[in-house]
Amino acid sequence: MMLKETLRSIVRSQRDSLSNSDYGIEREKNRELDLKLPFALVLSGIRRCGKSTLLRQLTKKTGNFYYFNFEDPNVAGFEVTDFQKLNDVFLEEFGESNYYFFDEIQNVQKWELFVRTMLDNKKHFVITGSNASLLSKELGTRLTGRHLRYELFPFSFAEFLNFSGRKASHASFEDYLSKGGFPEYLKNERAEILQELLNDIVARDVVIRYGLRNPKIVKQIAVFLLTNIGKEFSYNSIKRTFSLGSTNSAIAFISYLEDCYLLFAVPKFDYSLKKQLVSPKKIYAIDNGLASVNSASFSSDKGRMLENVVFLNLRKKNQQIFYFSGKKECDFLTKDAGKITSAVQVCWGLDEDNREREIDGLVEALEKFSLKRGLILTNSQEDRLEIKNKFIIIKPVWKWLLE
Repeated sequence: MMLKETLRSIVRSQRDSLSNSDYGIEREKNRELDLKLPFALVLSGIRRCGKSTLLRQLTKKTGNFYYFNFEDPNVAGFEVTDFQKLNDVFLEEFGESNYYFFDEIQNVQKWELFVRTMLDNKKHFVITGSNASLLSKELGTRLTGRHLRYELFPFSFAEFLNFSGRKASHASFEDYLSKGGFPEYLKNERAEILQELLNDIVARDVVIRYGLRNPKIVKQIAVFLLTNIGKEFSYNSIKRTFSLGSTNSAIAFISYLEDCYLLFAVPKFDYSLKKQLVSPKKIYAIDNGLASVNSASFSSDKGRMLENVVFLNLRKKNQQIFYFSGKKECDFLTKDAGKITSAVQVCWGLDEDNREREIDGLVEALEKFSLKRGLILTNSQEDRLEIKNKFIIIKPVWKWLLE
């Protein structure tokens, strides 16, 4: 429980800080968000990807608004009963407003009670959070049907170009491929920024949040997976490698790392959900720069860096992504409304050594799912092929990213 005057002081301080902050480049997500909808708009994503900056940009769409950052160390004692005091302070300081902007609200237990009440009173909310499952749990109880969920990632290639003032080209893409899209890192290019970000995620979003007793193991698993982007793993192999007590421990640790958007586990496609669950998965990272700075070998393998960028762009548009393994392999399948809708193969370059393998894997996937068109994404090649009545488009990743 907090004193009203303490809250007043924090509100004033945060508002001053907000007013003096850089609004940055316009995020693509800004165009998707309609503040007038009668829903709570929920923005989730990894720490430092720009959620707070996007929140600031959204405040410009309103006249008067209320803002509060629950990540502020001074509000550690905030409880659900303090929302009424906070509301009183807002009204006294800024007058009547219909718009609330709340940063990292998952730090307050039962926050959804206040939001639901105010939605019933025709108020509008934009909420950010960096933990997917915690937000989902609360949204799925008292805010079912009353919220719209959006995910924010680090800069896309188009945003990277806007941020850096560069034109789209193979050269600018190579830069993006290695550096990724975290704004602070792109601004300063100091490795310790992304190293400390990883430490912060492990400590605050995993160890402290879930009350774990061995932070060293969590960090080791995170670094191991970041080093093995695009490769298969099983929970049993993680259990053996790190001498964990059970496979359930491996499942839990990786789910925690997924919930804070650090990593994504992609399942092998199978019509049997049971087989899908037990088959090896492939791992991908939220950002190439973050993976490169924190892992030993990832940055030396440009093919895997290319694959990770393709995965991220697919993931922004599709919740369900799989890899395909039959007689041959195809890197990505996307699924929508219960149906496989696309097949994508990724390789640094097609040559006589890998041509048959890459094309045959894609064609096998196209035939299995009755798709007419497939995509092979490369570093710089561009072509069109027709094989077994299937159309295969070959194009550079950087051009595909800008479509």
